[in-house]
Order: sequence, then C-alpha cells, then structure tokens
Amino acid sequence: MGKFAQVNGIRLHYIDHRGEGQPLVLMPGLTANARSFDGLISAGLSPSHRVLALDLRGRGLSDKPSTGYSLPDHAADVIGLLDDLEIDRVVLGGHSFGGLLSLYMASEFPERVSKLLVMDAAGSMHPDTRAMIQPSIDRLGKAVPSWEAYLDFVKILPFYSDWWEPAIESYYRADIETLDGGAVVSRSRPEAIIQAVDFVLAEDWLARLPGISQPTLLLNAPGSFGLPGAPPLLPREQAMETVDLLVDGHYSEVPGNHMTMLYGEGARKIVSEIVKFVG
Repeated sequence: MGKFAQVNGIRLHYIDHRGEGQPLVLMPGLTANARSFDGLISAGLSPSHRVLALDLRGRGLSDKPSTGYSLPDHAADVIGLLDDLEIDRVVLGGHSFGGLLSLYMASEFPERVSKLLVMDAAGSMHPDTRAMIQPSIDRLGKAVPSWEAYLDFVKILPFYSDWWEPAIESYYRADIETLDGGAVVSRSRPEAIIQAVDFVLAEDWLARLPGISQPTLLLNAPGSFGLPGAPPLLPREQAMETVDLLVDGHYSEVPGNHMTMLYGEGARKIVSEIVKFVG
C-alpha cells in the first residue's frame, strides 16, 4: 500500500487504502506519520472509503529537506500529490497539526476541498500547548539502544497513563529507523519539527476561519493529555470557538485524549461520525 510521488521538489510517501467514493486525504500530527491512522482503518474507514494517508515532508519515509516547513510548503506538497494522482477534489482531513493544515488548505485551495475533517485541532489551543507537546519533540534525534527500549520509553509518556493498545505499535515502528548495531532513532528531524511549530503558531487562525465555507467536522477528545487530572490539549470551549467561527462547522466529542482518540473506542466513534458526515 505504501507508495511514493515526486512532488514540489521532494519525494512524498503515502499509503493508499483502497475503497469507494470520493477520496479522503488524511494528514498526521506534528511528529507523526501515515501509520497514525491505522486505528481508523481497522475500525472500518477503509474499505468504506478510499483513504490516502500521508507522511508530510520531514516525517516518516518522505524526504527531509533542511527547509520548507511553512504551511504553504506543506500545502504545495499535498496539491502536488493530488495533481500527480489526477484527483481534482477530496475530503481533506488531519489530526492535530494535520487538522490545522487542512483548514489552511481549505482556505487557500477551496476548489480542491469538498469537506473538512479536523481531529483535535482548532484556531486556538490550550495556552500551554507548546509545553504539553514538548515530550513528543524531546524524543526526536536521540538514539535508543533497541526497538524494545524505544517502545518502553514511549509507553511511559504521560498521555499514555494507564492506557496502551498494541495497535498503536505500527505507528511507532514507522516512526523509527534502525542504525548499525541495532539502535533506533526517530525518522522525524527535530529541526524540521521546530520550524513547523513556529510557522503554525505564527498563523492568525481566528482571522482565517470565517473565510472557510466547506462543511467541517471537528472531532474533539477532551480526555486528560497527561497524568489523571491533566487538562485536554484542546478544551471543548476552544473547539467550539472554532466551530462557531466556521461558516458550516459541526462538532462531535470523541472518547480518549489527543493521542488515544485514534484507537479503540475513539477510533470507532471517529469512523462512525466520518461516515455519517461524508456520506
């Protein structure tokens, strides 16, 4: 299922999950890869729909240039892929950073986007978002002695407190490359991710949202993003702020937190809501 396309001066990796109807293009979170949507695929999103899950530049198996991590750069990659595949119009969606990129692309390329699926992203997030995502950034660029040691480290990240599903391991396997001697390191480059964070935080999202006319489904996971009692990464009131600013916004609450929502009960709810929304 994994394929490559030469677009916008880079080689972009994507997974083509075959299915029916208008394609759904899904873009992953800040440090994530195309395998982060495996839980949705297992929950039935494919083959009910054709799903193209992407590795954005600097992540997964896609090329990792030293520059080019602005929203226009990412958007040009995705438009290039659609052109390469001769796809005129898609349902566009994403998780976290990918959700924000979806909103940006709907605004800049309205003729290419019929509907939007935004998973736990909004025009304004928790005020401590940068600090809350720091553990995900900290793991980048650091060699770990083995896959088993890497997985042990991942399992104690605060947002997985008292939760683990083996289904998530395909995402983390796709996240790492094995070095000589058996050590592993994340494929995402920390410099690239920091660039992407800076660009996305500099965007005036609340000013952009009212110009987005496509029907948009915002899926929000209000569970603790950390140890029990920690706040969600996207509080409901801020998710609703974005929904209310959109011309045709719709809201659905999903079990779990920002990471666990893509698996198990959360994945089943997301797929159910997407199927109803997309038709």
